Amino acid sequence: MQLFVWLWRMAWRDSRRSRGKLLLFLSSIVLGIAALVAINSFNRNLRQDIDEQAKELLGADLVISGSRPLPDSLMRLVATEAAQQASECSFASMVYFPKAKGIRLVQVRALGGEFPFYGQIETQPAAAARRFQQQSAALVDNTLMLQFAASIGDTVTVGKLRFPIAGNLQQVPGQSGIVGTVAAPVYIPIALLDSTGLVQKGSRLNYRYYFKFAEGTDVESLLKKWEASIDNAGFNVETVESRKQSLGRAFENLNRFLNLVAFVALLLGCVGVASAVHVYVAEKIPSVAVLRCMGATGREAFLIYLLQILLMGAAGAVIGTSLGAALQSLLPVVFRNFLPVEVSTRLIPEVLWGGMAAGVLIALLFALPPLLRVRNVSPLRTLRSSYEEDSKKWDWAVIAVYLLTALFVAGFARLQVRSWVEAAMFMVGVAVAIILLAATAYLLMWLLRKFASLSLPYVWRQGFANLYRPNNQTLALILSIGLGTALIATLFFMQDLLLSQVQFAGRENQPNMVLFDIQNSQRDDVNRLAKQFNLPLLQQVPIVTMRVSAVNGRSVQAIKADSTSKIASWALDREYRVTYRDSLIDSERDAGGKWRGKAEDTVFVSFDAPYANRMGVRIGDRITFDVQGKRIETVIGHLRKVDFSRVQTNFVVLFPAGVLENAPQFHVLVTRVPDEKVSARFQQALVQQFPTVSVVDLGLILKTVDEVLDQVSFAIRFMAMFSILTGLLVLAGSVIISRYQRMKESVLLRTLGAVRRQILQINAVEYLSIGLIASLTGVLLALAAAWALSYFSFEIIFAPKLLLPLATVGSITALTLLIGLWNSRSVINRPPLEVLRSET
Repeated sequence: MQLFVWLWRMAWRDSRRSRGKLLLFLSSIVLGIAALVAINSFNRNLRQDIDEQAKELLGADLVISGSRPLPDSLMRLVATEAAQQASECSFASMVYFPKAKGIRLVQVRALGGEFPFYGQIETQPAAAARRFQQQSAALVDNTLMLQFAASIGDTVTVGKLRFPIAGNLQQVPGQSGIVGTVAAPVYIPIALLDSTGLVQKGSRLNYRYYFKFAEGTDVESLLKKWEASIDNAGFNVETVESRKQSLGRAFENLNRFLNLVAFVALLLGCVGVASAVHVYVAEKIPSVAVLRCMGATGREAFLIYLLQILLMGAAGAVIGTSLGAALQSLLPVVFRNFLPVEVSTRLIPEVLWGGMAAGVLIALLFALPPLLRVRNVSPLRTLRSSYEEDSKKWDWAVIAVYLLTALFVAGFARLQVRSWVEAAMFMVGVAVAIILLAATAYLLMWLLRKFASLSLPYVWRQGFANLYRPNNQTLALILSIGLGTALIATLFFMQDLLLSQVQFAGRENQPNMVLFDIQNSQRDDVNRLAKQFNLPLLQQVPIVTMRVSAVNGRSVQAIKADSTSKIASWALDREYRVTYRDSLIDSERDAGGKWRGKAEDTVFVSFDAPYANRMGVRIGDRITFDVQGKRIETVIGHLRKVDFSRVQTNFVVLFPAGVLENAPQFHVLVTRVPDEKVSARFQQALVQQFPTVSVVDLGLILKTVDEVLDQVSFAIRFMAMFSILTGLLVLAGSVIISRYQRMKESVLLRTLGAVRRQILQINAVEYLSIGLIASLTGVLLALAAAWALSYFSFEIIFAPKLLLPLATVGSITALTLLIGLWNSRSVINRPPLEVLRSET
């Protein structure tokens, strides 16, 4: 106990003149811990709120959906057990706002019954959701109301009917704000659906049937009895439990992204901790030597500084945890447009305690390697500062700490990304980046030591020499600045690349309008209308909808029941929209097999190669398609690589000519309009003459995509702020601490007659070199990472703009230089003796 009291007093006294430096150490972990606590709290609350609100998100106990009406036998089977039921028919269609003379493609949702049974459709006024069916009126999404300056009481034309607008649609159960931006809904009564004239043979309709059961009913047990009948009829089911699972999977990528943000912020903080303690210990070695002369053991000296680090680490952990608890209330606001639930901001004790424990562990593990040097400081250091003490070639304690640190980082990565494979990949990537940055630092020091010319001006020689002299900060600064630059620049490169992929509508001669749901009887008339407006018919293709009913003779039900099957179940559940022709087009290239453009005794079809690989099928497999009740036996005879980024109709499955010509189908026409005025006039004429034909205005879609990407970019940048601020703090802290390493040298230069301008120039050369090399290496690493992501993950051509890397290098270099010169103020503006008294 007496020893502890003495250690505490010595640690407190020694820290009095070093608390500013210790605060820099503390700041390195505060934001990392804050990000960890805020993100983990948000993720936990999100999962809990999804579980609690799943019934309100679904709006019913059971939902049965399909592309055709539910058979009467199946309806009776379910309805006998249900307490309430409702139905909905939804489809994409053009609507017309007479007041603004505006047209927009929307999601028409014809609703019948008192849906939702849980939660509510939020409208303004609130009663509109309950009354619009009785009033034969419409509910219009808020984005449409704003776009066309519509008010309650105005009208909207859907097909042949004009509906009064009864309410402004604010929120639909289970729909996030971003979905409403892309596919704005308009609700109408289902009783008036047929009167709109929009439901015709070949129309692409989606039917949903909602059921509510008596409280306490075991829906999952009932579903097991009905599952075979529902599957055989080709319908999908969703329950509260399945909604929980699907939402959990949907937000898994968001969770991973947020977890990686916290992990990156912590890694940068770890670099800052190691850098700060390394310099701090190097400065304290003379004080340790004095303690050794006065009888203190190496172990006692080590414990003094370990106590300081632990106290500052604990303080940083507490501050970071408190900041994270406060910041978590901002995350639901940032992501509100992407979430279908209201996320609470409950404080979760295990997350708070975990954040504090992580902060202390990081401080301890990353501070121990430089701290352990204190044990071997010799008393002779008081007599000769250049004395090199005897020490073991291999310090097993340091090796053990490095192993523990690696295990901690690997385990922490596994906890954050929840996959050993992804954690290992991330760890390898970070390790490679650190190794390359360290190699760059050592190469720079070797080159300067070897080839720095004596013919250079004095300030250049002195500035370059600072990079390889003893106690230099070259390695620590290049690691911290370079790693932060690499992580942040990768984010910006990928964002810029993805944005460039969607900016297609303004390109010259590119299609910017797509007409679909054109029936056979309308095709020639629609073509004539397009020619009247001098619009080119760039592409016109027939589309037939179908489903897979069997693979290699095994039914879909049998394949899904077989847990050993390699056929992806999602590929069996979806509806396929295919076309037929006798040749390939310019967006397709051969990837295997032989393309047969005309039907033979055996129908050979072509699959998109990546899709076939994901589905688990290959050339020679037999696929049975169900085309609205008629089965067609086919064989995969050809694989294609399809460029789906082209603005044209592209298909996963391609039939040869001579098979589907008489099947129920609709047509798609691709054209280009010269400007918005022609587009508006053409769409008005089209809606008036062909109300069942829908139009996708790619110019409008591009604006919508830009709005969505702006929101996504804001969310990404907000989360990246944790890493950016941590990186800047580490950068500032490393540069500020490096001031203490150069203090005596600068004072000596002042004493020998160096003027203020010379010292500034020397420091400028040093920090300019470090900033330039570190940022340049970081940007090169970011370019490599962005190329790998674009090639392997996004499968797009990597063509970065030259300005972005140059701007990144220039900004980081300038920031390093400014911070370095700012820290030189105390040396150049005060007398040397005063500087030594106050800083040493």
